Amino acid sequence: MATHQARRRNLALAGGLAALALTLGFTAGPATAAPPPPVDYVALGDSYTAGTGADGLYRPPVACWQSPGGYVDLADASPKVTLTVNLACHGAVLSDASPFYDVVTPTIAQQIAAGQQALAGAELISITAGAVDAGSGLALQACASPDTQLCAATVAGIIANLQSGALQTALATTYQAIEASAPDAVIAVLGYPRLFDPSQGDIVINGITIVPVQNQILVNQAIDALNATIAAAVASSGTNAVFIDVTKRFLGHAVNSDNPWIVLDLTQAAADANFHPSDAGHQAYASALLSSVKLNQLAKR
Repeated sequence: MATHQARRRNLALAGGLAALALTLGFTAGPATAAPPPPVDYVALGDSYTAGTGADGLYRPPVACWQSPGGYVDLADASPKVTLTVNLACHGAVLSDASPFYDVVTPTIAQQIAAGQQALAGAELISITAGAVDAGSGLALQACASPDTQLCAATVAGIIANLQSGALQTALATTYQAIEASAPDAVIAVLGYPRLFDPSQGDIVINGITIVPVQNQILVNQAIDALNATIAAAVASSGTNAVFIDVTKRFLGHAVNSDNPWIVLDLTQAAADANFHPSDAGHQAYASALLSSVKLNQLAKR
């Protein structure tokens, strides 16, 4: 009898607790956490971050040329990212001390100064920088030609300059300036892809060799040296920067491959978009960025 009465009291107590739970709005189903808010994102840098190659072959008469559809826009399309501003410009160098500064294009130092408010609230920053400062224009001018001696001499000079450490120091200083302006952000430093696949042989048009295999090898060596310099700058900067190597993603997709992810219009050799990511190349950059940074953790910090 006592057991029966105790059971009835327990059932009544359970019913009362259930009614109280309903009154307070509790449910019996599993709790689900709300998704973290999107990460506030700022982009800085040169033509690769400015979207060159995604739209239009030639730079219009503007100080800062950006092309829609670049990797920054593709990253912004992710529900996990909200782009605050893209400050990158085609042709940007690190500072006005660069020998390749054109006195028109905003430098990356100027981009940082102009974006102080956006950077202060940023949780993610991406940047491509260093190619113009290293002399990429000189290398392509010398090596996208049949002249192997000129190409070899130019690349040797570029690699010697990289080994001097001056660009590494300038890059590290840039990352430090970014972190000073964006203390809560992860700085995603993206490298550059190799442009050529020498296994495909000489690049020939109308029976004339335009880029011999030897020049392709030399250009790729210069890019490898540049990426090594960028990675070393990240490591030595003492900042919250991470280096993202894209070379493996672009394997099999060089300008002379069957499925290129890099623009090269041999009928318009002077086009500004040549040797920049195509739509597929920018998609590869966006994927590299989003897969290399733990966005959910950034949003919760």
